[in-house]
Amino acid sequence: MHKVVKKVALSVSAAVALAVPLSVNNPAMAASSPIAACGGGSYHVIDKHDLGPAVIYLLYNGTTNCVVTWKDSPNTTSVYASIQRQSDGKEVQDVGHYSTYAGPVKLNAAGTCVWWMGGYGNSYEWGSGWSHCG
Repeated sequence: MHKVVKKVALSVSAAVALAVPLSVNNPAMAASSPIAACGGGSYHVIDKHDLGPAVIYLLYNGTTNCVVTWKDSPNTTSVYASIQRQSDGKEVQDVGHYSTYAGPVKLNAAGTCVWWMGGYGNSYEWGSGWSHCG
């Protein structure tokens, strides 16, 4: 009986170990657009900045700001997206080696300004300065 339980436990552990990396890095699960990355629905692009090999998008849905740095071609390179709220300095960022995009990073910023930023590799970086106040 003890051997059966041990075999089942090992089988379950192996299945979990195999399934986790597939679900985390599955390219089929990646969003198809910056709007989809932010959650779709009522998000719309209110501003963008072209870095060359990527575009930083600022989106809004009437309540929440969202930033995504979207790469022009899929390759695993360092990329980041960030947004900061002026009223209290709160910042949300996503930094990593991604094949399609960094983000989404989201903040509610009613009645204040945001500073949205992004970067690609070691050579491309941009920040908006305080903007989109309100």
